[in-house]
Amino acid sequence: MSDVAHASAAKRSQAERRDASERQLIEATMAVVATRGVDAATFDAIGLAAGYSRGLASQKFGSKRGLIDAVIGYLHRRRESILEIEHVNEMPAMDAIAHFSDRLLRELSGDYGGRAYLMLLAASVADASSMRESFAVSSNRVRDWLESVIRRGQADKTIRPDIDPRASALMIGSMVLGIGMQWLVDPTTDLEPIRKSTMAAVRQSLSLKDGQSR
Repeated sequence: MSDVAHASAAKRSQAERRDASERQLIEATMAVVATRGVDAATFDAIGLAAGYSRGLASQKFGSKRGLIDAVIGYLHRRRESILEIEHVNEMPAMDAIAHFSDRLLRELSGDYGGRAYLMLLAASVADASSMRESFAVSSNRVRDWLESVIRRGQADKTIRPDIDPRASALMIGSMVLGIGMQWLVDPTTDLEPIRKSTMAAVRQSLSLKDGQSR
């Protein structure tokens, strides 16, 4: 192998190690928050949980806000990757919205990501923290996606033309978030019937009414 190839391989290896350590720190953050609470998620605790030195998390993210931004970004990238794999944007608009909403609810009972997200959100609101801005950006990202799909459904005449796409997107996102908060308060809540009722309510609110043509 040439010197150039060796250098290129070394750079890739370094980048891969950086990516792996960052992912492990983010996943450790979610695990610590979900199992021990937001206050327990110190940089020292996160570094140790990830199997690294105590100071690595601080070096990587710089501040608690930087860490929260990294967690939110990670969860969004993971979700978007899953939606791409599942071809959600190629589904009919109504099915895409139902699938997306359903996946958000299913994440609650999945790994630590959904629970940690909600706990961090609740803490940032309760403390009037500047981290609320990160969650506002996250919420807007979900709302914008839902709004775009609703508009697509209105354009192809599969969703009611008389609803406000932005308001409807906010309603759907808020409904799912509210269910998540209820689950956070009482994790024994059976999400399955709530999930089915939510999907039925979403479809009913967006479906064409009698007399509305396709």
